[in-house]
Amino acid sequence: MLRFSKAHAYGNDFLYVLRDGVGGVALDELAREMCDRHTGIGADGLIVYARTAEGASMRLFNADGSRAEVSGNGVRGLGALLVRDDDAGRARAGEAIATAVTLAVETEGGVKHLTRTENAGIRQTFRASMGLPVGLRQVAIVAAGETVPAVVLNLGNPQCVVLGAIPEQDRFRRLGDALEHHQLFPEGTNVEFARVDAPGRVTILIWERGVGPTSSSGTGSCAALVAAAAFGGAARDAEVVAPGGAQRVEWLGDSVYLTGWAEVVCEGEWLRRLPPGR
Repeated sequence: MLRFSKAHAYGNDFLYVLRDGVGGVALDELAREMCDRHTGIGADGLIVYARTAEGASMRLFNADGSRAEVSGNGVRGLGALLVRDDDAGRARAGEAIATAVTLAVETEGGVKHLTRTENAGIRQTFRASMGLPVGLRQVAIVAAGETVPAVVLNLGNPQCVVLGAIPEQDRFRRLGDALEHHQLFPEGTNVEFARVDAPGRVTILIWERGVGPTSSSGTGSCAALVAAAAFGGAARDAEVVAPGGAQRVEWLGDSVYLTGWAEVVCEGEWLRRLPPGR
C-alpha cells in the first residue's frame, strides 16, 4: 500500500510519493499505472520526492514512464505540498504562519528556488527561480511535411517554441508529435506554439514531452516568453496565457522567474501491487 498526494497548477497535474515508499520499485511502470486516467488515478506525471533541510529533492516521470528533468508546475505543486505540511505543524505548535517562505527543490534540471508570495489555504502562490536559458537559437525544422521556423533552448529541460499564429487542433497535434520526436532532439523535446498578442502578453498551446497536449506548463511558459522576447517582440516581463490560465514570467539577468499558483487536491492510498524493479 502506497500513500500518494495529488496537486496541480492550472490543470497540469502530478502525483507525489515519498522516495522511501518506492525503494526497489520499477518507477517507470509505476508512473504509467498511476497516471493512467482510466485505470489509475490520472496525472501528467509522477514525482518521487524526499525532504531535505532546505526543501526537497525530486525525480519526475512523465505519464508514459519516460524521465523528465524538471517541471515548473510540478515543482510548485511539490512546494504547495511541503508548505501545507509545515503550516499544519506550526499551527499545532501554536506558532505564527508566515506568508513568505523559501524552499529549494533539487531536480535533475538543477536546483529551483521558490518563494511563497500568497497563502490561500490549499492554493499557494510561488515565485520560482527557474535558471537561465541555454543554447537559445533559431532553427528551421522539417517536420510533418513542412518546414517549421522554431526557437530551441534548454531551461533545465529541452524546449522547442514555434512563434506565430496558434495552429488549429489537427496541425497542433501533427506538428507537436513530430517535433517532440524529431532527430534534432535525441531525448525528445517539449513543444510550445506561441503568439505574441502584445509586448506584455503571450498566448501558448503546449505539447509536453511524454504526455502530449497539456493545459499548462511552467517551463514551457518560461521558454515561450524567452523565445518571444528574443525573436518575437515581447517584453521580458509578460503574462503567458495557456489553456489552463495565465502565469507571469520575468526574464531577468540572473534567472527566469515564474509566478503562479499550485494546489494540493487530494491524498489517498494506491492499493495495486507495486511493480518490482528490473
